Amino acid sequence: MIMEIEARTLLSAVKQADPWFGLKYNLNLYRGCQHQCIYCDSRSECYRIENFNDILVKANAIDLLRRELPRKRVKGTIGFGSMNDPYMPIEAERQLTRQALEVVAACQFPVHIITKSDLVLRDLELLKQIGQIYAAVSLTITTADDDLAKKVEPGAPSPSRRFSAMRQLADAGILTGVTLMPVLPFIEDNPENIQSILSRAADSGAGYILASFGVTLRDRQRDWYYRHLERFFPGLRQRYEETYGERYGCAVPNAARLESLTSRFCSRAGIPRHMPFYAPPPQAVVQPGLF
Repeated sequence: MIMEIEARTLLSAVKQADPWFGLKYNLNLYRGCQHQCIYCDSRSECYRIENFNDILVKANAIDLLRRELPRKRVKGTIGFGSMNDPYMPIEAERQLTRQALEVVAACQFPVHIITKSDLVLRDLELLKQIGQIYAAVSLTITTADDDLAKKVEPGAPSPSRRFSAMRQLADAGILTGVTLMPVLPFIEDNPENIQSILSRAADSGAGYILASFGVTLRDRQRDWYYRHLERFFPGLRQRYEETYGERYGCAVPNAARLESLTSRFCSRAGIPRHMPFYAPPPQAVVQPGLF
């Protein structure tokens, strides 16, 4: 179901320093997500989204952004994609992300987009404009296997399409890289999968690789995830329950090995493990007059 809602505010400040993505503000134009990834943390009760299968469109989002953004005294990176994908299929019709980027460009703020969709290429010229200040696009890729991706990320474009989009972004001069997270225990945590992602990222012009080897699970999200494990990976739910119990952070058992593999590969390929963040230009120093 798709419904329109009125939002009271749009931009939210990131309260603590963000070591992963360099964000100062978060922006969500929709609630719910059509990509329906089986592991999505946004299903958790703490986010107060009653039915994550419903897509709620913030009909007044662009008007709010036009009012809120010029009032921000601190110019910091705006993150698109924290609670849903800004380029899920409905964006092709509603174009809220595109309109928001137009406002961001006019206000000369930096952006970081996190997505699983090659629809981001539609806004390439806008991103090039914003890139004169700072624009980054991170493509989330958790498996290089298109068939496996259909099970764990059923509504998202295939990893092959994401790698192709990365190549086009890199060729256009946009800072782009891979968010290799989450890595699902006993499903995606084999060295062959990680090596394939790394190799294809390098071939696609990745400027950085952000990797975290595990998944988080809690309340409604865990229930949803386990139902899909029973459907697609029979017997795996019991293994999760025996290994992790009610734990929130579920690191893959061979995390150290995969971390070492990734670090060695990135070192050889010259790909940073951390992305460069937006740095505001230095303030001009005004010399006081003698009199």
